Amino acid sequence: MDEPVRIDKWLWAVRLFKTRTLATEECKKGRVTIEGISVKPSRVPKPGDIIKVRKNPITYSYKVVAITGKRVGAKLAHEFVLDITPPEELKILEIRQQMSTFDRDRGSGRPTKKDRRDLDRFQDQD
Repeated sequence: MDEPVRIDKWLWAVRLFKTRTLATEECKKGRVTIEGISVKPSRVPKPGDIIKVRKNPITYSYKVVAITGKRVGAKLAHEFVLDITPPEELKILEIRQQMSTFDRDRGSGRPTKKDRRDLDRFQDQD
């Protein structure tokens, strides 16, 4: 594709965001960076750029393989983007998912002494 494509459109096209509006908002909030610099939604990515997208609790890293302005199917997305997120970041996500089983219900009050000890014991197992 010869014509330049905005980064928000590219992020949407390779399925990193569900809607283009979400991609635009994330760029405006400074959660999308290229080479450590926050980018505006109008920035034009180039093949070889490393794009970092911060989605709590981790920062995903992607390498631009090719440029497209049209949304591609999930099976074809790997032709345009390469996920280079370090394994340490993915481990944080895995730990976070395991910890979600110990979330307290909203409004259930402060944890009791026994609850706190159980949580401490669980966290010391790692």
